[in-house]
Amino acid sequence: MTKKVETKVEKCPVETALDVLAGKWKILILWYLRRETKRFNELQKLLPRTTQKMLIQKLRELEEDGIVHREVYPVVPPKVEYSLTEYGQSLKPILKQLYLWGEIHKERFNK
Repeated sequence: MTKKVETKVEKCPVETALDVLAGKWKILILWYLRRETKRFNELQKLLPRTTQKMLIQKLRELEEDGIVHREVYPVVPPKVEYSLTEYGQSLKPILKQLYLWGEIHKERFNK
């Protein structure tokens, strides 16, 4: 009987970043949180093509990764606000570069 030897291949840092930020909703959520805290309903209005379930899921994932902070206020009806953590703030220059590149690409291809 032979044993299989598993080798651990180290991920490229770009792959790690993509694992955390994959999908268009997370980047857009971060874009809208870059300047100010938003309530859930505000984010929903800014992202009308996402479902409530998807938005909740992506916000939870960003919270688990320490990028987004969720603040729940003990009031009725419940008030929940989302903001970037200090760690999440480190993504702001990347978000700005994505925005600028998107503008150039739109102009170049008239999209």
